[in-house]
Amino acid sequence: MGRAPAFLIFFLGLTIGATPGLKGAETVWSGLVIAENLAQPKAIPPELTRIEGMLKKFFGYNQFQVIGQSQKTLKTGQEDWLATSKFFGLHVDARGESEGGYVLNLKLYKEKELLLETDAKLSKRSPLIIKGPQVGSGQLLLVLIVQ
Repeated sequence: MGRAPAFLIFFLGLTIGATPGLKGAETVWSGLVIAENLAQPKAIPPELTRIEGMLKKFFGYNQFQVIGQSQKTLKTGQEDWLATSKFFGLHVDARGESEGGYVLNLKLYKEKELLLETDAKLSKRSPLIIKGPQVGSGQLLLVLIVQ
């Protein structure tokens, strides 16, 4: 029996304390990102520019390529959506709004195989980044950002 891939969840820039509730519609960007170290890295995709420093610091890679993405406007906090690439799919099921963010159920698939299911909280002020499996010479990252 093979080893299950190890996943690591990062809550970057987490702010503890009273955070005002999210009012009105919020747009969430979800991305499947391949992180690698290359001799001549390409510029970071525009979707990741605001967290570029954190990505490089916490993960140690110098290139980040978006291989799948989705944007969803949350009006009720109960929506669901899918970000897909050639081999991976990230299903996001928003389970409601809580103080300071959204409660999510996340499922990562490789083709039809479920690799990860977890509940997480996504804050407007803190991107959610999950370190997924190794992919070739890089690492798959699941990134969710309230825009």
